[in-house]
Amino acid sequence: MAANERYDLLVVGGGINGAGIARDAAGRGLSVLLCEQDDLAGHTSSASTKLIHGGLRYLEQRAFRLVGKALAEREVLLRAAPHISWPLRFVLPHQPHLRPAWMIRLGLFLYDHLDFGKRKLLPGSHAVDLRTHPAGGPLQPELVRGFVYSDGWVQDARLVVLNALAAAEHGASVLTRTRCVGARRVDGLWRVRLCGADGGEHEVEARALVNAAGPWVARLLDEVLHAPHARALRLVKGSHIVVPKCFDHPYAYIFQNPDQRIVFAIPYERDYTLIGTTDVEYAGDPRAVAIDDDEIRYLCQAASRYFRQPVLPADVVWCYSGVRPLLNDDRGAPAEVTRDYQLELDAGPAPLLSVFGGKLTTYRKLAEEAVDRLAPLLGCSAGAWTGAGAPLPGGDIADADVERFLAGLRTAHPWLPPELAARLARTYGTRTARLLGTATRLAELGECLGADLYAAEVDYLVAEEWACSAEDILWRRTKLGLRFDAAAVTRLERYLGVQAELPARRCG
Repeated sequence: MAANERYDLLVVGGGINGAGIARDAAGRGLSVLLCEQDDLAGHTSSASTKLIHGGLRYLEQRAFRLVGKALAEREVLLRAAPHISWPLRFVLPHQPHLRPAWMIRLGLFLYDHLDFGKRKLLPGSHAVDLRTHPAGGPLQPELVRGFVYSDGWVQDARLVVLNALAAAEHGASVLTRTRCVGARRVDGLWRVRLCGADGGEHEVEARALVNAAGPWVARLLDEVLHAPHARALRLVKGSHIVVPKCFDHPYAYIFQNPDQRIVFAIPYERDYTLIGTTDVEYAGDPRAVAIDDDEIRYLCQAASRYFRQPVLPADVVWCYSGVRPLLNDDRGAPAEVTRDYQLELDAGPAPLLSVFGGKLTTYRKLAEEAVDRLAPLLGCSAGAWTGAGAPLPGGDIADADVERFLAGLRTAHPWLPPELAARLARTYGTRTARLLGTATRLAELGECLGADLYAAEVDYLVAEEWACSAEDILWRRTKLGLRFDAAAVTRLERYLGVQAELPARRCG
C-alpha cells in the first residue's frame, strides 16, 4: 500500500462488528480500509456459543428491546448465509424448583412473538413429554417434562470472514496482522500509522475512523487515539468445552442451573457436543484468555445434572475461551450485564465512532446503524442495503435450500467423497466451485494434508480468505483441528511454508 493513501473510512478491528461495518460502508460506495491486529475473528468473534438467537434468558432482565431486535435478525442471517447457518430446535427440560412452568410458557410466548412478525422459517415453541420425545432418551429419568423452541446456529468465524470478503468485493481493502499504532487529527483528516507483521510501518489518511476493537476499544481510545469517551466496558470471560457427542438426535439443549445461569449442549461437527458457556470477570490481556479448571468442572457438572451419562473433565477434547466486551451497565453478576450495544460518535472534523458492546446476532443491525450515522458526515446519500436479499459470499443458494444445492454438487462432481462434499457445501456454499476449479478427480485437488483437507482448499483459503497459518485454517476457516493429529498439523505448516510465494490476500 502506498504511503498516505486516503480512504473515506478506516475501520480498526476485524471481528464481527468491524467486518460488518466495512461491508455495509463499502456497499454504499465509500472507500474503506479494514485493519486487524491478528487474524479475522481471531479473538471474541470466534469464541462464541455460535448461536443466532434472541437470548431467552434476557427476558428475565426485561431486555425486551434487545431480544426483539435480535429475534428479528435471526431469519435475515439464516437467509443471507444458509450454507454456514441453519435453524436449530432447543429442548429445555423443566425443573420446577428452578423456574415454574407458567414462567417458562410466558417467556416462550414472548420469544415467539417479539420478532415483529418476521419469523417465517422457524417453528414456534411447545411443551413435550420427555418420556417419549427423542431428546428425552439421554436425560436423567426424573426429567419428564420439557419445552421446545427455535433459534439458529452459525459458524461464527466464517461469518466474520464472509463479511470481510463481501467488503473486499465491494472495493474495501482488508489488512490482517496489521495494528493501528498511532492516529491524530490533521486538517480535518485522521492520519493513522499502521504496523504490519514484519514490523514495518506506513501511514494512511481517512476522513472518518471506526473503533471496533472489541475488548481493546477503550485501550485504543486512551492509548492510541487519545480521545475522551463516556462509555466503559466490562470484560467477561466466556469458556466452552467440546466432548465426544452425548446424544445422536439433532436437538440442542438449554439447561437451567441452581445459580440461575443457563448452559447449552449443542450438536457440534458431527461427532461432538459443544457445552457452554461460563461468565467470569476478566482483567487480563484478551489475547491470553484461557479456560481454567474451575470452569471445566462447572460446565461438566452443569451437563451431568441432566445427562444420564456424566460428562467428566477427562472427556474434554477441546476447549476455548473469549473475552466479551460488554457495555458496563453497573449490574452485579457478569451474567446479568447487558448484551446490547452503544455507538459513541464524535461528529467533529474527522469523525470518530466507537462501538461498545454488542452480540453476534445483532452485528448486521449494529453495522447498519453505524454507517447510517457516519454516511451524512461523509456526504454519502446511499441507504442501507444489507437486509433481506443481500446474501453473503457463497450464500446465493436457490431458495436457501442447502440440501438441494449439495445434491447438485454431488451430481456435478460424483468423484467427491460424500462427507467432503457435504463439508465443502456447508463451508463455502456456491464458492465451492471456485475452490474445486477444473478438477475432475480427487487427485487433482493435490496433497491430502490431513483428515479431508486437500491442498486446493488450503490454496483457496490463502489466496481468497486471508489465511496465513495452520491455526487460521484449522480453527477459524474450518474446525478440522478436531480431526488433525500433531503430524498432520506439522504437514500443513510445512505446506504453508512451501506456499510462501503465494501471498495471503491483502485487499479487494
